[in-house]
Amino acid sequence: MGLALQVLDLFAMIVGTLFLLAFVLYTIRVLKGPTIVDSVLAIDCLTFDLAVLLALLSLLYRTSFLAFGALLLALWAFVFDLFVARYLLRRRR
Repeated sequence: MGLALQVLDLFAMIVGTLFLLAFVLYTIRVLKGPTIVDSVLAIDCLTFDLAVLLALLSLLYRTSFLAFGALLLALWAFVFDLFVARYLLRRRR
């Protein structure tokens, strides 16, 4: 069991670094996005990546509280997409 925990820790470090790089790139796209659709897509990717990161941290720390937070964050991102789509449809009319 000790080896499995070491592999999980190493995996968490590598994935955490990749997620940090993705967060930086998504933040740049949010700030520089030429259209509102680009910014919304970047925010969407940012929130879903953060939800996955919380789920991975939940596995690493062996707690269910972070997984519950990841689920709520993913649901919030879905509701955000619905509101933005509704706004864009109204604006088009």
